Amino acid sequence: MPGYSTKQESISIPGAPDLLIRSLLDKQQFSDPLGEAERLGISSATWPLFGLLWPSGAQLASRMAERPLREGERVLEIGCGLGLASLVCHRRGMNVTASDCHPLASQFLQENLRLNALEPMKYRTGQWGTDAPAGVGDVEGQFDLIIGSDVLYERDARATLAAFLDKHADHGAQIWIVDPNRGNRAAFHKQMAAHRFEVVEERLDFPAQGDIPGYKGRLLVYERSAPASSLNP
Repeated sequence: MPGYSTKQESISIPGAPDLLIRSLLDKQQFSDPLGEAERLGISSATWPLFGLLWPSGAQLASRMAERPLREGERVLEIGCGLGLASLVCHRRGMNVTASDCHPLASQFLQENLRLNALEPMKYRTGQWGTDAPAGVGDVEGQFDLIIGSDVLYERDARATLAAFLDKHADHGAQIWIVDPNRGNRAAFHKQMAAHRFEVVEERLDFPAQGDIPGYKGRLLVYERSAPASSLNP
């Protein structure tokens, strides 16, 4: 037995076919017998968060379902958790890499690929908030589109996420982040501006409809501005 309980359900995504998703049963699940998560700074309270479906993840998946396909575009999802947006991208034929720091994220992603009869997907370890040394399987290279949902959940005084994004965003890349109106957005804008990223915010405000709960948040789209020297004649 794995030490935790799971459930399986069909998830409706506007603009895309439903996905069969295995997730943790609830927020009370925890199993870290070898201390892998603890060594990564993941506490028992935060351990189950990767394995739950979150409203912001569903919003991001919906946006990926309707985004025009671009030939050769390399996509990276950060903090993917169950990888709902990555699964939508992958099923549409995008060249997507899912990433997370949780030691079980890859296993759950592989199972959800199997449940939906999808081909294997690239997965890498992506961690920005610690001093953990680089290792085999870590995120490498640069991408044309980097996506994430609800990744501004804590204050990042060292701007490690902005540095991570700067490192992996190719020239001309876009970064799409769905944020459920957390209080760290303004500080993150400043951290991204230090790397010459400009942001356009789009309000996401959807009322509840039947059994579907409402949602309020923002889609943050970052693009790097040209260096001042390139603007001079």
